[in-house]
Order: sequence, then C-alpha cells, then structure tokens
Amino acid sequence: MKILVASAIHPDALEALEAKHDLVRAFNAPEDVLKEVIRDREILIFRSGVQITAAVMEQAPELKLLIRAGSGTDNIDLDYVRERGLKLVRIPGPGAKAVAEMAFGLMLALARNILPADQLTRQGRWAKHQMTGYLLTEKVLGVVGAGNIGSRVGWMGAAWGMTVLGCVEHPTPEKEARLREKGIRLTHCQEVLSQADFVSIHVPLKENTRNLIDAQALAMMKPGAFLVNLARGGVVDELALRDALVRGHLRGAALDVHAQEGEGKISPLADLPNVVLTPHIGAGTFDSQAEIGRIILDTVTTFAQSQADGAAEPVGASPSTL
Repeated sequence: MKILVASAIHPDALEALEAKHDLVRAFNAPEDVLKEVIRDREILIFRSGVQITAAVMEQAPELKLLIRAGSGTDNIDLDYVRERGLKLVRIPGPGAKAVAEMAFGLMLALARNILPADQLTRQGRWAKHQMTGYLLTEKVLGVVGAGNIGSRVGWMGAAWGMTVLGCVEHPTPEKEARLREKGIRLTHCQEVLSQADFVSIHVPLKENTRNLIDAQALAMMKPGAFLVNLARGGVVDELALRDALVRGHLRGAALDVHAQEGEGKISPLADLPNVVLTPHIGAGTFDSQAEIGRIILDTVTTFAQSQADGAAEPVGASPSTL
C-alpha cells in the first residue's frame, strides 16, 4: 500500500509499515508540502498538530483510508471525508488511558502545590508550612464531557473517593445508566460547574464548544475551585480564565491544550503562579503510543487484505470509525 505518515507514530509501528509498504514521512508538514507528498497515496496516518484540509485531500485521487492515531477530529475536514466517502478510522482507546491519568496528575499538582514546592526546595528554601494543600478524596469532581475519556476520569475519581458529576451533549437513559455504573451521576452542565471542587474538561472542539468555558461559565464555578483542560485549546476562553484566576475566584488551573500551540507560543496564563501549563502531552505515554501503533498495523493489514480480496472497505479493523 502507498502510505503517507503525516505525524510521528511509535517507531516500532513505523518500522513495520516501512518494511511492508511504500511509505512517505512528512511529520507535521505545512499544507503546501502535504499537497505534494499525498498525490499518489492510498492511506493517510496522522495525529494532532497537522491540518488535513480538503485542499490537501483533493490532491490524492487514490486516497481511501485515513487513520487518526488518537481521538480528536478537529484538524481534519470531516465534510470532505463524508462527501468523498473516505473511510476514517479513529483510535481513541489507548490515549484515553493516558489523558485520564494525566488529569489526576494535574489535579494533584494544583491541589498539593507540587510545582512551587519543587522550585522552592531546589532553591534551598524549606517551605514546609507554606505548602499546605488540599485533598482530592471527598471532594466533588465535575466532568464536562463524560464520554470516552471523561467517563474514565470520572471512574477514577469515584475510586479515589470523590463525588463525581458529569454532563454530556446528548443525555439518554442509556448513557445515564452506563455512567452510574462507573460512579458518575449524570446531570446538566450548570450543576457540574457550580458544585465541583475540581472541573475537568473533555469535550471535542467544534462550533458549539468553542469558548464553552467562557466568563459566564467560569462565574458559575464554585469560588476556590480548580479547572483542568485536557480537551482542546479553544474550548476554554483563556483571557476569561486569566481574569477569574487573577481575581481569586478560581484557586488554580492546569492546561495541557492551548488556543495557540507550537514552538514560540506563550500562553496568556504563563506568568500566573497558580497555573500549570504542559505542551499537549496528555496522550503521550510510551505505552499508549505503542498500543496505538499496534492497532495502526492491524488496521493497515486488514485494509490491504480487503483491497486484495476486492472488498469495498476495511472490515473489523478498528475500535472506532466515523
């Protein structure tokens, strides 16, 4: 198969693909480069950090399969994918484990003042009595977007001894029952925001979620609460968040995703001491990326076999398709 890999994936998977297929690498390439290298490709593999536009896909008349090595689809033109009848395979499961665990890492970093404690200790300052923090146990965890990742965060919170509230875009009795089994009470977004001591954001970025957490939503939050965003930059209004933090309405915030991402970009929250900032590493564990790599290999193998057999599309290759 002729494959374009537009983002870095696990090296074992890359090596295995290269051994069996005609593979081109163009990690995080700009649109003009992608337009050139995709022309004769049949499969496109990508993660976040690269824009897969209609203008790019139009250059590839033989393109049949797109593999999103992760969850989000905000960096691909889904309308074009549907119009052309392309197969889009997502691999959300492995990254969900990593993102959920990182949510707790960020909550702990905020609640226990881990970053400032580390910095002061490195300076020789023994700030033991200045670093008193807060428990997560017996607090209220609010999950905005209790889907694949968010429900895992809620399940972990329940195991931690937290009271967990969650909301979803389209609630149903079936979703309510599934979440209840994980220790999550499904409710509306306003209650999640107003009752939670820790709010964790896990919604995709689309038109109705852009600036979902704006000044009005932040004002609903409990005074002294903490906010964690591992969803997408653009879901949280960063300037409104800055104002809520500076005024002391919120005690702290942690963001792994940002409105402006990439080398040289500086967050408007960067100068605040009660903020933790990381460079979109939520899904970035060796374990998750290795698992994603194995699923990519299985998906490509199944697709190649289906093409050899004359099937219309890959069968049973992926845990999640568009």
